[in-house]
Amino acid sequence: MRRRLRHGLSLLLSPDLTMASTPFVRSLSAKRESATRQALPADVRWMRYTANSLFVLAALLLGATALHLLTRQPVFALRAIRIEGDLTRNSAATIRVNAVPKLRGNFFTTDLQADQRAFESVPWVRHAVVQRIWPNRLAVRLEEHRPAALWRGGGASDQLVNTLGEVFEASVGDVEEDGLPALEGPDGSSAAMLSMLVRLQSVFGRLDRRVDALRLSGRASWRAELDSGAKVELGRGSDDEVVQRAEHFVGTLSQVTEQFQAPLVYADLRHRDGYALRLRGITTTLNPGTGPGAGTRN
Repeated sequence: MRRRLRHGLSLLLSPDLTMASTPFVRSLSAKRESATRQALPADVRWMRYTANSLFVLAALLLGATALHLLTRQPVFALRAIRIEGDLTRNSAATIRVNAVPKLRGNFFTTDLQADQRAFESVPWVRHAVVQRIWPNRLAVRLEEHRPAALWRGGGASDQLVNTLGEVFEASVGDVEEDGLPALEGPDGSSAAMLSMLVRLQSVFGRLDRRVDALRLSGRASWRAELDSGAKVELGRGSDDEVVQRAEHFVGTLSQVTEQFQAPLVYADLRHRDGYALRLRGITTTLNPGTGPGAGTRN
């Protein structure tokens, strides 16, 4: 009797028997659920779907409303702005007057791109990077223009060219003490003119002279004015051709000026095989009774 009981218990707890019964139970449960769904009328099922959808929608609206109210709490109003970077031409006062009134929203709602444009509207500011600092501050890094020349391109009177060749508006009176050279040319030529100016400054520097003004005509002809007041017609051509003519002129000018002991007033380098000069106090106008080629001093 005891042996039979043990054998029966062993069969009851057999893993094979338990596993074999699992699919049957699942199938039975699925059939019951299917029968229950089929037993519900179609309108009841649609009511359930609608109720569930409305519940989800209400939860979403409630969450959005709560988030909207949270982000507009006074604690998130912008309280301070940290300014970093270039501040040579600006101060906290100028930034406060020109940029801060254009800022809108709070920590969450402010438009960083609009804020960037607001700070870039400040005089002398070339570029601005704006970031949020939790929970109610902004960090702004400014890059200012570095003036390289005055610009006389026919637009606004107070315009300058920065070291990148970009034209920007600023108060020219702020840089009068810097003694900047002037550039005058067609719109869009500022970068090319600045590049030419740098090359010509190196060439005329061998004469201990500086280019005070550089002009590019509508016909692409260059003209330079030196700090001595002398004007040099450089003519047309590629940048290398123009610079080459200037180098030839500078390399031979001293021979002429030392001979006549007179400073340069005007030079025309547009001739194919040479250049024409005008020296102060020297003229080629013939007086009565003088022979050809003779010169007189004014």
